[in-house]
Amino acid sequence: MNPKNYRELTRDYPVFRYRSYSLTKEENEIRIVFTFETDGLCTFCPETRIDTSNLTLVNAFDSPVGKNIVFSLGMVEAVSYLKATCSPRMIVECGSLDKESRDWWKKLYFGGLGEFFYRNGIEADFDSFLTIDCTGEDIDTKNTTVRLTGRSVVPVGGGKDSAVTAEIVKKDHPDILFFTVNSQKARTDTVLAAGYTENDIIRTHRTIAPSLLALNRQGFLNGHTPFSAIVAFLSLYCAYLTGSENIILSNEASANEGNIAGSKVNHQYSKSYEFERDFTAYVKKNILTGIRYFSILRPFNELQIAKEFCRHEAYFDCFRSCNAGSKQNIWCCSCPKCLFVYGILSAFLPQEQLEHIFGENLLEKQELEKDFDGLVGLSPVKPFECVGTVSEIRWALAAAAEKITANVQKLPLLLQKFTGSFDTGSILREPLIREFNSIHNIPQEFLPAVKEMYENVSTESC
Repeated sequence: MNPKNYRELTRDYPVFRYRSYSLTKEENEIRIVFTFETDGLCTFCPETRIDTSNLTLVNAFDSPVGKNIVFSLGMVEAVSYLKATCSPRMIVECGSLDKESRDWWKKLYFGGLGEFFYRNGIEADFDSFLTIDCTGEDIDTKNTTVRLTGRSVVPVGGGKDSAVTAEIVKKDHPDILFFTVNSQKARTDTVLAAGYTENDIIRTHRTIAPSLLALNRQGFLNGHTPFSAIVAFLSLYCAYLTGSENIILSNEASANEGNIAGSKVNHQYSKSYEFERDFTAYVKKNILTGIRYFSILRPFNELQIAKEFCRHEAYFDCFRSCNAGSKQNIWCCSCPKCLFVYGILSAFLPQEQLEHIFGENLLEKQELEKDFDGLVGLSPVKPFECVGTVSEIRWALAAAAEKITANVQKLPLLLQKFTGSFDTGSILREPLIREFNSIHNIPQEFLPAVKEMYENVSTESC
């Protein structure tokens, strides 16, 4: 592999095109195909399929509103292919966007590619990194009626957060369809553990164009893209199809924090409140009204979510938060995400139970020390994973160390380093467990469930 140079790529491949999207429906499936092209290089044709065999569709899959959502889904899918060359001009041939909307997409691309720019050593400037031009026509949605049935769509990733969302929503709002992108056992098992069936799952399947994978092997640019923005538009399309009124996310307050001190680079940009707010405004202005998009966990930090999760043992054996081990449905026990989840749960579960869940004690693994240092703030770069804040993991580890010491047990290796580096007493005096983030978009009728969870998690006891 010969790594390509950013400036040479932008010079050699100055134009990227969003040529078209297509929607077809067969007996048990809706198929979406996008066509993108980098002039002088190659064409990309990724596809997404939606299994409709268990769904009742109340709105037409190919109405003007449906097409508008899919067009927008293509706009966010495009960034995965645009990034291979970072072509400085994007021409949208299958739709039209006004200046405000073009600026909206530029902001999403720039924020969502922050980690990509950083890790590839690219010094990108918002004003000059991309120009978006449109040669297509507007989609007229004025005369399209959208039927809504009041139910909710809950995206499920298979981790602790979506399990908590299922638990706090289902009591008062049980009419839920769970949404997945690419089936994994942990996602299905989470739905079953919540008391639902496989027929309550909207299953979507997204594939990457082979031509992009070939470019990656040749050394063209690669890296993180705003996947949660794809979830946003694809779940919106599925909510529209099924007449669902709410898309209920599981993004916590901690997702707003960046990964590098003094920088806005944020691995979780498209999980942030900023994106949630922007997405809501964009959909209302350009696509439709009536479908609400919000995170019911936005008031809470990772500590509080972990504490609530630990009240629901039905999920202990089935949840998985590890990206590296997701296809095998395992905890790899060698990545920062595994270490973070182990660490945050250690405040509330005994070490023996954690070892049963993960298969080993991750706080004894010296090879995880570099990731540990990033998580607790001993190094300036937090691992590029969906992990909580430095203050949250410090509080959890301080609580774990206090419990282990009180039981006259030996501290694990990484906890020994932690207690030698920080004053655990002062950390535990920080009122993190009583925090409540009031900046959220949660509708009034869901607030009683939020209040009940807060009452459960805001006490000092672990």
